[in-house]
Amino acid sequence: MTDEWHLSKSVPISFILAIVAHTIALIWFVATLRNDVDNNANQLLRHEVRIETIEATIQSQAVMLARIDENLKAIRDAIERSQTNPHQ
Repeated sequence: MTDEWHLSKSVPISFILAIVAHTIALIWFVATLRNDVDNNANQLLRHEVRIETIEATIQSQAVMLARIDENLKAIRDAIERSQTNPHQ
């Protein structure tokens, strides 16, 4: 007895074509999805670099702002001293 695989003639050709079309569509979808994931990974790397740059800029601006604040306090103190002691 030979148990060879065969396709029954009762299976319509449209069913076979539909399965082939779905298989091709699935392969195309997975390839597109993989490409999108790779693109997102590249964009994340670029954003990380930009964020690091922005964080460094913010840090330097915070230092500058602290210096400005200290200078303003010194100027205010000098003005107050000159107003209370006009002869100096």
